[in-house]
Amino acid sequence: MELLLPLFFFFFGLLLSFPSFLLAASPFPFSHHHLRLAGSIRSAGAGAALAESKRYEGSSDLVNLRYHMGPVLSSPINLYLVWYGPWTAAQQAPLRDFLLSLSDPSTPPPSVAQWWSTVALYPDQTGANVSRRVAVAAEASLPHLPRGASLTRLSIQLVIADALAARSLPVDHGRGAYIVLTAPGVAVQDFCRAACGFHYFTFPSLVGHTLPYAWVGHSGKQCPDVCAYPFAVPTYMAGSVGAMSPPNGDVGVDGMVSVLAHEMAELSTNPLINAWYAGEDPTAPTEIADLCEGVYGTGGGGGYTGQVSKDEMGRSYNLNGRNGRKFLVQWIWSPIAKACRGPNAMD
Repeated sequence: MELLLPLFFFFFGLLLSFPSFLLAASPFPFSHHHLRLAGSIRSAGAGAALAESKRYEGSSDLVNLRYHMGPVLSSPINLYLVWYGPWTAAQQAPLRDFLLSLSDPSTPPPSVAQWWSTVALYPDQTGANVSRRVAVAAEASLPHLPRGASLTRLSIQLVIADALAARSLPVDHGRGAYIVLTAPGVAVQDFCRAACGFHYFTFPSLVGHTLPYAWVGHSGKQCPDVCAYPFAVPTYMAGSVGAMSPPNGDVGVDGMVSVLAHEMAELSTNPLINAWYAGEDPTAPTEIADLCEGVYGTGGGGGYTGQVSKDEMGRSYNLNGRNGRKFLVQWIWSPIAKACRGPNAMD
């Protein structure tokens, strides 16, 4: 569904005024720093009070997560991946396997598909829930950086436009969601400072269509202590908290997996920024993954990940995926339990 032009120019003007308008996975454990950086956006009204108090695992009646009558991704979801910059097959494989695991019921518990089942609890006004069927429908590779090695938030949309114009990817209204994954060394506006990933929808003036999309960056060379936590920890925490060993052996890629999960959950439940979120300001919503940022297991919160498992090599994980993969992925807010939940919960 295309935006009406007056509505588009309203949102476009807001975007230019507020660089942090796009909905972002904030750098954990630097989220309070992120709130200060995004001052006029994140500190407004009830949204700020909620953001300041969201580090917990238990249930809470204080979280006013509400439905705002917009669509969720209720049709089977077709993911279209854009690999921007030089990627190796070894780097791509865990990310692709995670996405393919979202709808794979054959993996042993606790599984990625069980984690996604919490996302699928969220309905739209017709009673249709977020789809449990997620497929990687097509992929495009742009290894030569056609938009340069330093991207703005708006130029992420131009990367998608380039892939559509080249017919590397189709225009898929209704079922499509577009994921831009930037390679190690690619700089993105606010990356490492105020965001590790974000989601929004494309503008017709830039892309020709209104399509839900997300961006996630590889932080391995730029800021692993910011965007790949808990596989790297900031200096001020080094004496009290040790870094966990990444389950797929790549700090940057394993850090991306949890950010990608965060964005997928929110993209699916709030694709046009008018569906599921807490707070009164749609330009600063607290979404279902924001509420549980940094929580990976029972007892998590306050900088503690919670109880997670380790494999025979000492690598930390909380979910099983396809091809024998293991992942460490943050929990998300359950509208039934009214708490942060994951399939590896001990209770």
